[in-house]
Amino acid sequence: MGRGNALSLSGRADAEITAVTSRSADAAARLADEIAERGAPRPAIHPGLDALLADDAVDAVVLTTPDDVHGEMMVRAAEAGKHILVEKPMTTSVAEADAAVKAIRENGVIAMCLFNHRWVPAYAQAHELLADLGDVAVAYARKDDTILVPTEMLSWADRTTCAWFLSSHDIDLVSWLLRDQVRRVYATARWGKLRSLGIETPDAIQIQAEYSRGAVATFESAWIYPNTFPTTVDSYVAVVADNGVVQLDRQRENVVLAKPDGYSYPRNMLQRVMHGIPSGAYADAIAHWVDCCRTGREPLITIESSRNVTAVLEAAHLSIETRQPVDVSMLADA
Repeated sequence: MGRGNALSLSGRADAEITAVTSRSADAAARLADEIAERGAPRPAIHPGLDALLADDAVDAVVLTTPDDVHGEMMVRAAEAGKHILVEKPMTTSVAEADAAVKAIRENGVIAMCLFNHRWVPAYAQAHELLADLGDVAVAYARKDDTILVPTEMLSWADRTTCAWFLSSHDIDLVSWLLRDQVRRVYATARWGKLRSLGIETPDAIQIQAEYSRGAVATFESAWIYPNTFPTTVDSYVAVVADNGVVQLDRQRENVVLAKPDGYSYPRNMLQRVMHGIPSGAYADAIAHWVDCCRTGREPLITIESSRNVTAVLEAAHLSIETRQPVDVSMLADA
């Protein structure tokens, strides 16, 4: 995600990547070289976040770190007066989210959590269509990954869960589509496959959610699909309202590829390079954030709404532990 965000930014005329940092100096150097190869100035390489935040050439930071360290980094960035783009989820605790919101608002910086799905054209269209379909009765959102993600892509899978990593997207998206907030959740989880591989995190989580105006929703996440599945992510959303139904299936994104070694559905809605230029929902979301940083406008995704996604997920994980429904308001709704 760090590389993808950096390449999207490096192609913009209204922004320049002045510095990068990473846990791996080699990874930072490779990214700096790749940015330079695209015709942009080669960014400085800093040994850590403190050095990057102390750099006067840096006006804004993009945080693409493991889920559980976003909060403290946002506070430090806000206190340094830097605008912030942070990968989802915003944080993995309400306390850290509240501290980040406080620091962001007190220091007057622009901050946005990169829930890029709001820029997928079909989802944005669904938001408009649902305005005319009456009250929502029920919603369902599935976001499941292949086992490649927790076993090979993430070295820190045991520090998060499939719900934090996947359902955070869907909770933001469905809450936006419904124009409402979750008030109560009941969640269950299953451990087994990943635990047998030495990774202490659930295989799957299902969250039953009640919204404040009466709609009910199910958020499903799992990350043990076999790697033979034709996409890394299986994503589907459905919303049933009084006067209509909207279904959004992203399993296939208009391209089918068959090769001697396999059959796949190449992804192109979130990240793609078109005629040499990074594009898609990621690039559009980042462009929106850059524009907000330059103009001072409030982003489409407020930092408070992302804090509320964290509250829903913290309540869900508490429900898993207690095997009881949990009111999100217990976590001091923002």
